[in-house]
Amino acid sequence: MKTFNKTLLAAAITLASTQTIAAGFQLNSQSATGIGRAFAGDAVIADNASVLSRNPAAMAMFDEKQLSMGLTYADVEVQVSDVTHSTGANYGSVDDAAEAKIIPNFYYVSPVNDKFAYGVAMFSNFGTGTDTTELSNNIIGGLLPAPIDLLGKTEVTTINFNVSASYRFNDHFSVGAGVDIIYGEGTLTRGGATPSLGGPQHVDLVDVDADGVAFGGIVGAVYEFNDNHRIGASYRYSPDFKATGDISMTDPVAGAIKFDEINIPMPNIFQVAGFHQLTERFALHYTAQLTTWGDFHEITVHDGTIGGNPVAPEASLKTYAWDDSWLFSVGGTYTLNDSWTLRAGYMHDTGVVGEVSSISIPDSDRNWYTAGATYNLSKHTSLDFGIAFVRGEDVGLIENSALVGDIHATTRSDATYYSMQYNYKF
Repeated sequence: MKTFNKTLLAAAITLASTQTIAAGFQLNSQSATGIGRAFAGDAVIADNASVLSRNPAAMAMFDEKQLSMGLTYADVEVQVSDVTHSTGANYGSVDDAAEAKIIPNFYYVSPVNDKFAYGVAMFSNFGTGTDTTELSNNIIGGLLPAPIDLLGKTEVTTINFNVSASYRFNDHFSVGAGVDIIYGEGTLTRGGATPSLGGPQHVDLVDVDADGVAFGGIVGAVYEFNDNHRIGASYRYSPDFKATGDISMTDPVAGAIKFDEINIPMPNIFQVAGFHQLTERFALHYTAQLTTWGDFHEITVHDGTIGGNPVAPEASLKTYAWDDSWLFSVGGTYTLNDSWTLRAGYMHDTGVVGEVSSISIPDSDRNWYTAGATYNLSKHTSLDFGIAFVRGEDVGLIENSALVGDIHATTRSDATYYSMQYNYKF
């Protein structure tokens, strides 16, 4: 069972947390305006309905119904270089281990009166997609197989459906709260060639197809000093996510092993943001955000069977040593004329992986360099554009494979985000 636990652990880690160009497996892609200003001030600017993804209290600043919807194309580049056995045998590199993603969003805000407003939203906070399968069939010298328990294909998607409401106490102070309904699904395969007397044979170690629904929530507040200066804060609670489905493993000793559920703890998100209109045309804004990746402490599996016979109802697979992650961003908005508004921003996003690193998690500190614009088609309609260049760092790591021992590698993750958004004021 020791070999089985290590193999299942590698699978569970990859399902939960492969690279997404933010700390851990977090996404920052909720709107074109946010991308254009590096999400600086996004919890309090309230220039369109996408503020729902950051702070429901900001709906109190809307005096008319608004609709925002858009798409973000994430061109992710993950390199896994010089995957090497402790003996020095080199399995090769993967120059493009990630797949590009199209990430949609939708937001609607409706003021009821001068006190109440409500809104609905659809966006994503977590997700990923990588593939290192091309290294899994490499056998060194006909005897040393690749670490197939650490390599393979992963696809994880989450969708957050949010319903929120806000209340304005007076001209200065407003609060808001909302409920998140989170749907997630994941597909994972692990397998590859192993040596045998009759030549290489393909072995399927892992085949996972699981999905689930979880419930979270968000609370927020906004304080307006005056029309030109305001600050806001929000706290998003993320639940432990339970994915159920077919989780099939093959262990050389125990044989076929199946679990019906994987339990993945999700981090909470706290942020503070400010907005300051310094001149008639120029505004400065900023954000500090804490994501509690230290809560990602343990992955468990449930309802396991071996040969149709029940095993322990719950098994602890791993206790993590991840760190909480901080994000700091600053941005500026410049109103060029009645038709065009320009914005730019910079973000520093800290990685979460401490001493325990993984090929499946090419995590590092990252710098975001962003720009964007809004074009007003009419008094009611506008288009937003945003682009972000995300640059990570080279990370050298050592990871233990249950099959072949220590594996050395260097990983790096970069990305370019392209985003467009349509806004309509009713």
